[in-house]
Amino acid sequence: MSATLLRVAQVSKHFGGFSALSEVSVEIAQGERFGLIGPNGSGKTTLINCISGSLRNDGGSIVFDGNEISGLSAFERTRPFSSMSVLENLLVPLEYVVYRRSLHTADTHAEAMQILQSMGLADKADTPSNRLTQVELRKLELARAMAARPRLLISDEAMAGLSSTEVEEVLAILRKLNDTGITVIMIEHIMRAVMSFSQRVICLDAGRIICEGTPESIVKDPEVQKAYLGA
Repeated sequence: MSATLLRVAQVSKHFGGFSALSEVSVEIAQGERFGLIGPNGSGKTTLINCISGSLRNDGGSIVFDGNEISGLSAFERTRPFSSMSVLENLLVPLEYVVYRRSLHTADTHAEAMQILQSMGLADKADTPSNRLTQVELRKLELARAMAARPRLLISDEAMAGLSSTEVEEVLAILRKLNDTGITVIMIEHIMRAVMSFSQRVICLDAGRIICEGTPESIVKDPEVQKAYLGA
């Protein structure tokens, strides 16, 4: 089994008297395809925001690659800059990575074009991002994430509003990224997508993990069926 990349231990988050997360614990392995599901209001977004740094957890710890990150703030967002071209949207994070790692000889333009090629966006390189279709924007968001050279990629509702064909396109890209060793956490309401992609899934309800297992076992679990269907 691969080493643990992300460890969430006893994480809690409260908003006033409301408990959005109650001592949630989960470990995600390096290179894993991990699914996170749950009905509306279950705590999925709160958990992801705590992991990404958009929210500060009130209790517990979040450890990434052996380092406690609970006290760190989010420093990067993946929303495209609408005034920039597709290529320029990638050059911004690439230049940042090059600067941070002192990679003076890096060819950021060539790397950006290579990423766009892998996303099927090379022919859109000079197109303003505000002229892209919905699925092209999703691909650009993934491309921007790739430009930051991540070890962990969080796909939060990346397929919302897409057609069946477009969902398959995004899934193919995510599988390709995972094949390079990138760990992927998928939060998705399109159940067939998250179930076909994930190796392991947890289901949250009312801020607690109610089930964890393979996609096949999750869909048969009575607690999961009750959470979604109220049965």
